[in-house]
Amino acid sequence: MEEIDLVKLNFSPQSLQLLNVILGFIVFGVALNIKLSDFSAVLQKPKAAMIGLGAQFFIFPALTYLLALVLQPAPSIVMGMILVASCPGGNFSNFLTQYANGNAALSVSMSAISTAAATFMTPLNMTFWAGLYIAQTDSLKSFSLSFYDMLVIIITLLILPTIVGLWFAHQYPKLTSKLRKIMQNASIIFFLVFVVIATATNWDYFLDYYYIFFSIVIIHNTLSLITGYSIASLFGLSRYDKRAVTLEVGIQNSGLGLIIIFNEFDGLGGMAIVAAAWGIWHIVAGLSLAHYWKNTIPTR
Repeated sequence: MEEIDLVKLNFSPQSLQLLNVILGFIVFGVALNIKLSDFSAVLQKPKAAMIGLGAQFFIFPALTYLLALVLQPAPSIVMGMILVASCPGGNFSNFLTQYANGNAALSVSMSAISTAAATFMTPLNMTFWAGLYIAQTDSLKSFSLSFYDMLVIIITLLILPTIVGLWFAHQYPKLTSKLRKIMQNASIIFFLVFVVIATATNWDYFLDYYYIFFSIVIIHNTLSLITGYSIASLFGLSRYDKRAVTLEVGIQNSGLGLIIIFNEFDGLGGMAIVAAAWGIWHIVAGLSLAHYWKNTIPTR
């Protein structure tokens, strides 16, 4: 076990409650952009969405496990990589897809489905792949991976705010139409605040392990973008759909990952640093890729 595996980030109960509220607010804002028709649209034309969701919840977590075996970083870092790979897509992907002239409707549909699917798939992927890694490397045996505990966290922080957001949009459509743009911008700002709060009280640790940001997280995020694009290309999706799938797979809800880490893993240092670094880097990488794509007209 390496030194970073013994690091526990300092985080007060009050700060954790604030993070829970912020994440709930972000998810509520995402739900305002989701319509029930988004789910039916997937059922009518399921190919692109199913390909993207397969890449997100099956291919990318498996590739993350293989990447960990190749890179052999500290076990707690691997746990963070697997957890991030097990999370659903982030709401920022919808904005990026629209900015990149991609299929925004597909992006929103995938976000809706992945948020619902995460109730089961996130704890399943985490317990399976992290459990397999622990068994293979004989590391972090003292940490138990509870499917049930993660399930409760995800229902509380993802599903309930989503239901409230869907209800609000249905009950107050005019107000919702005015709030959508505001909430989208506010969600990005709140997410950055989320990451800052999670890292500020432990800044010395992040300075000590900055190499994770400059190496492993960038490699891991690049893998996620390549996975989305490659799988979409393999199945012959149009450039218009490929952009949506790529950004959905490449933009992960690392904020949810941080909440799980502080609730379920006592703020285990390597995990938290990976999730926080992901939260910053995938915005930089996503914006850069979307800006590059924006200059070309997609073929539908």
